[in-house]
Amino acid sequence: MKIIITGSLGNVAKPLAQQLIKEGHKITVISSDESKRSDITALGADAAIGSITDLEFLTKTFQGADAAFLMTPPNMGGINIIENTIGAGKNYAEAIKKTGVRKIVMLSSIGVESPVDNGPIKSLYSIEKFYSAIENTSVTFLRAGYFYLNFFNDIPLIKNAGIIGANFPESASIPLVHPTDIAKAAAVELVKFSEGKNVKYIVGDVRPASDFAKVFGNAVGKPDLPWVEFTDQDALNGMLNAGVPQEMAELYTEMGSGIRTGVVQKDFIEHDSVIDGDIKLEEFGKEFAERFNS
Repeated sequence: MKIIITGSLGNVAKPLAQQLIKEGHKITVISSDESKRSDITALGADAAIGSITDLEFLTKTFQGADAAFLMTPPNMGGINIIENTIGAGKNYAEAIKKTGVRKIVMLSSIGVESPVDNGPIKSLYSIEKFYSAIENTSVTFLRAGYFYLNFFNDIPLIKNAGIIGANFPESASIPLVHPTDIAKAAAVELVKFSEGKNVKYIVGDVRPASDFAKVFGNAVGKPDLPWVEFTDQDALNGMLNAGVPQEMAELYTEMGSGIRTGVVQKDFIEHDSVIDGDIKLEEFGKEFAERFNS
């Protein structure tokens, strides 16, 4: 199959490209970074260098493709992030309609069924609607849990303050996933026959926040590491002081609030979804310790 992969050589896109190339598919990787061209071709893929805000570029790239893996960057532009992300999703949808790609897999998220109170996830709510409206194209909405890799952002807090925390309590139970498990699931969905619009959750573990302190603390030699619940204002101030741009910090604060109220976990729970990712929290703890000690 001829398959287009968005996301450059990121944590999901790179292992996805590697797996599909190994299976014998013809892969094109979209990146906005010209310096990635040689790395993409070294994998055995074709490089399409351009902006996902450029509909003409996307239409040209998607021409003749059998399937496409579509994801949007977590921070598009620093300001007007939600609007910019929705705009990119609309461009993808228009390019798919113009070129007649028959199968797409969208990297979506838990919490996507709410248009509010979920931070950056709200952009995916609109994008799912765009893809649902495309006729004669099979769509799999791959709704991922909270990325394990986000916990790398807590390393300075652990080192400097001896705590880990967020603006939700230690009792909050959160679906988690590793990017490599997302890549494996996407590879399966891209090549299998399916019709219509389908939802698949990809989650490797579901754990209370108290376990984050326990597992990461043990992994880095701090077995008494406490989980601290911050106020929304303290969480926001902490991110701003760490250099996170204002708008993104506000969105992540809102997402934490959505975890606290259950908005983010709600659709995963109500769909009674299975936990079929391979990587559990303890296994990621080893990866966390390597980063912590590097």
